[in-house]
Amino acid sequence: MRLFLRRLSGPSGSAGPAVLYVHGATFPSGLSIAHRFDGRSWRDALCDVGFSVWGLDFYGFGHSDRYAEMDAPAEANPPLCLAEDAAAQLAAAVHFILEHQGLSSLSLITHSWGSMAAGLFAGAHPTLVDRLVLFAPIARRDPRRYALHPDGPAWRIVSAEDQWARFVEDLPPNEAPVLSKVHFDDWARRYLDSDPRSRSRNPAGVKTPSGPFVEILRAWHGELAYEPARVSAPVAILRGAWDGLVTDADARWLFDAFSHSPVKRDVKIGRGTHLMHLETMRAALWRESATFLLGDDVAAIPV
Repeated sequence: MRLFLRRLSGPSGSAGPAVLYVHGATFPSGLSIAHRFDGRSWRDALCDVGFSVWGLDFYGFGHSDRYAEMDAPAEANPPLCLAEDAAAQLAAAVHFILEHQGLSSLSLITHSWGSMAAGLFAGAHPTLVDRLVLFAPIARRDPRRYALHPDGPAWRIVSAEDQWARFVEDLPPNEAPVLSKVHFDDWARRYLDSDPRSRSRNPAGVKTPSGPFVEILRAWHGELAYEPARVSAPVAILRGAWDGLVTDADARWLFDAFSHSPVKRDVKIGRGTHLMHLETMRAALWRESATFLLGDDVAAIPV
């Protein structure tokens, strides 16, 4: 099977230090770090300060090949694209990028469940990861008494309406929207375009591997898919103040669990939810990620 990587270099076209984006559970890199609102994306902001920015689509997402099991009934197979599988895909992408650019290491930016695949990779290959930005990362929570072990089908359908619900579910009462309906409608059209068969369904929806969703539930039942203590790279936890999936307690647990990271940050940004990279506070997120990735070489960072 074939994996899809996208790349954008800085204005000069030269290949600067590399950063690879690792997407979350329901939509690929083209709809996250590479998606432009009013002509500008997170990827553009990072390129402007000298990075060569790459985005990976895991199998079953975006422009990468689909698992053969996605053509079978969902209940016929176990959840697809669990973190161990995704970490192997991430390793293939990292080795390709390093060879292509003649580098010995790169940095990673992850969203949500993507932190699990990246955490597995960074723990197993410490010399290949410079810095690790965890945007809205999922943490381990104590298991609930008598709760069944979370499991699920191989895949599921996620509609545009499902995505809109995610954008508004954590918004406090009487607060102004954090994503305009005009921006969302454009994003949703492109989201449905990511699956050629999406509009043949009623309602229209994207067929998505269920492994990431199942692993988020497992993390909240005491089974995080990686060990943060194995990661030795500097780590930044970036999150929105209104993120219902990453509470203050979750961030505290993760911060402490990265016990071998020489530099750690926990940055909470106001008026942001779990999808802040697509919301009105996205520029603040972009700025914080660039600041951390630049380390001691921080200059003026356009957004």
